[in-house]
Amino acid sequence: MTLVAGIDSSTQSCKVVVRDLDTGAVVRTGRASHPDGTSVPPAAWWSALREALDGAGGLADVAAVSIGGQQHGMVALDAAGRVIRDALLWNDTRSAAAAQDLVSEFGADALAERTGLVPVASFTSTKLRWLRDAEPDNAARVAAVALPHDWLTWRLRGFGPADESPLGPVLDELTTDRSDASGTGYWSPVTDEYDRELLVAALGHDAVLPRVLGPGEAAGRGVAGYDATADAVVGPGAGDNAGAALGLGAGEGDAIVSIGTSGTVFAVTPVPARDVSGAVAGFADASGQFLPLVATLNAARVLDAFTRVLGISHDELGELALDAEPGAGGAVLVPYFEGERTPNLPDASASLTGLTLASTTRENLARAAIEGMLCALADGLAAVRAQGLSPRRLLLVGGAAQNPAVQQIAAQVFDAPVEIPEPAEYVALGASVQAAWALTGERPSWPVETVATPAPDYRPEIQAQYAAAAAAYTN
Repeated sequence: MTLVAGIDSSTQSCKVVVRDLDTGAVVRTGRASHPDGTSVPPAAWWSALREALDGAGGLADVAAVSIGGQQHGMVALDAAGRVIRDALLWNDTRSAAAAQDLVSEFGADALAERTGLVPVASFTSTKLRWLRDAEPDNAARVAAVALPHDWLTWRLRGFGPADESPLGPVLDELTTDRSDASGTGYWSPVTDEYDRELLVAALGHDAVLPRVLGPGEAAGRGVAGYDATADAVVGPGAGDNAGAALGLGAGEGDAIVSIGTSGTVFAVTPVPARDVSGAVAGFADASGQFLPLVATLNAARVLDAFTRVLGISHDELGELALDAEPGAGGAVLVPYFEGERTPNLPDASASLTGLTLASTTRENLARAAIEGMLCALADGLAAVRAQGLSPRRLLLVGGAAQNPAVQQIAAQVFDAPVEIPEPAEYVALGASVQAAWALTGERPSWPVETVATPAPDYRPEIQAQYAAAAAAYTN
């Protein structure tokens, strides 16, 4: 049996899946936690990766491996390959003002044309600009800039500081892929090239950037950083959303709604997106196509908050919600608890409106929580549609997608057929697709099971009620 491994180094944890190359069956797994926070030492990711690999039985018998990871995180390296400061993650909003500065200097139109993005606090370029302005001494030391999966791939292959890595600090061996490079704010998914002027405007000077690998292209062979005797092919890696699309086998016409720490709506398309409003990020995907994406900062944790307030489990929250009528008796949650990325409101907070004495029930509160979370994501789908997508189906993934109430209400909020794939670590599964592709030269076609297909029951009045409440934030 030939084995391939996929890794997902996400915000919260590191997951490893090892699969049979012929069938795609998962034969073993591993997992390790990451520290909380929006500013994290990359060494914690490396430690978690090694722990998760150990839990998955190691790489000695694995023919190929690839790493998917959280997008946008800023890993700043000095000339000796050392991390200069804790990495700022995608959900660190301290660079919101830096994003506005970049837009003011270049213009939203020009930036969307050059990179497919209009900067917001999530993107790497804005974090570099914050570093330049807030920590100029650290910025001056930056010799190379990597993203989380770039840095982990580099370390896995055996590179890093001389006293920590067998192959030393060879910065030119840093690699990335189209999907993750397209989230930096200084790479073009149209030309497949870095925009050095934008990098210099962000950081204050030029720096080494990872070589961008194509789909199925190997970063190298051997995992000296983990097991010097293992000779696995190392795949290109991917940003988490592009990895999930690969793991789901998504193709043109598929839209994906992912309910995790953040919420994302994205689709595989043959042409790049260019949204000067900044709502849709014009990412590349990991298969050679494009991945227009809308992200929200508030998704599954909206439901977490309401389970705490009501003192119930997630299953009980769903049961209560289904006992309420669509529209929750007029109660509307606009779920901007931790600020928001789409719309770009980093300092916003949530609101719960439309309550009367009669409508203030546990059932309506539960229903408003689920409707509010899904309506915010439906706004994202509308923005992606405006870029020319006509979805033939909507794949709903993430832990919350397994809740029957979320499934049923999704069929009322989204005006496209909804399917629920089996629960799985789709970013790690997508990375394993990359590993197999790099090993064999062909993208595998492994089956993905569907566990639920809720009956279409679109209720436009739910979204209209939500839109009226959300308008207060932007008017």
